[in-house]
Amino acid sequence: MKFRNFKLTGYVVYGNGSFDQLGEIIAPKRKDNAPMIFFVDEYFRDKPDFLNRIPLEGQDKIVIIDVTHEPKTTYVDKLRDELTAAFGTVSGIIGIGGGSVMDMAKAVSLMMSNPGSSADYQGWDLVKVPGVYKVGVPTISGTGAEVSRTCVLTGPTRKLGMNSDYTVYDQILLDPSLTASVPVNQRFYTAMDCYIHCVESLTGTYLNAFSKSYGEKAQELCEEIFLQKNNWDSDSDEKLMMASYAGGMSIAYSQVGVAHAVSYGLSYLLGTKHGIGNCIVFDKLEEYYPEGVAKFKEMVKKHNIDIPQHITKGLTDAQFDTMINVSLGMAPLWENALGKDWKEKIDAKKLRALYERL
Repeated sequence: MKFRNFKLTGYVVYGNGSFDQLGEIIAPKRKDNAPMIFFVDEYFRDKPDFLNRIPLEGQDKIVIIDVTHEPKTTYVDKLRDELTAAFGTVSGIIGIGGGSVMDMAKAVSLMMSNPGSSADYQGWDLVKVPGVYKVGVPTISGTGAEVSRTCVLTGPTRKLGMNSDYTVYDQILLDPSLTASVPVNQRFYTAMDCYIHCVESLTGTYLNAFSKSYGEKAQELCEEIFLQKNNWDSDSDEKLMMASYAGGMSIAYSQVGVAHAVSYGLSYLLGTKHGIGNCIVFDKLEEYYPEGVAKFKEMVKKHNIDIPQHITKGLTDAQFDTMINVSLGMAPLWENALGKDWKEKIDAKKLRALYERL
């Protein structure tokens, strides 16, 4: 058996208020006549108090990232071309925001050093050249994008990540205070991405002690926050940020499963955001994750969260086929969920019936 040589994030800073150390942290990575580029979630567009905390120097630039849709290869290529035209090269890319911004920063960092289109690198270990220095600063917790070796992109023909050791952030900065203002529903949808990571990892065929250790702790934190506690506070922000980190680590040496495989089809066709897409799918997966889904429904009820229903009503056969093809293309996810003989357990007909229930 050949074991994976797992690439970890280079450096981690954790703590309330640690965002104010960002300038000090990136200073040694600055190069002459090559600015730092700060990708900032559009949520902060009209929040000058926050934008003024970003440690700009010289030609540094803030780029507000449009997160209306999940990251597209065309958007990645456009930003790379604009930065190259304006500066030639850059000292680094700092992503500040949610999972979409985390993935955009990773992808553009890679494309500053690799030729062609980002669509050429959708897959496993296709990136051959390290990107420019990159830093991840999550401002919402749950996706685990700050520690993952992928940046999930929607390309011309599929939704698939640039999965490589070079995708991992060189530095992450985890400041729980940055998540305090996240709207309630959005916080829940993104937190459930973490919870679903854990359920899929802990019940999967790829499970091992490394993944189990992180996954169990992340799931325990999610359940404590959303089932045991009645009020949200700074302690909840801290625990959810650590759950996101541990949840991301749990799938780094294992894999996700049915919910993610099916939600990728929704996202590709309908543009459904990742967190809410996972919730829509997981809500209907009692057959695969009975205990996890039961607890999920309890969390939804306790926190009065709206899970959209009937979003696939009225779709054409061709549209269902598109989602099915995208989903069935996620072979590692299905194998983790159902085993090496997964093709005998899930087919287009069964998957169509599941999509019709969403």
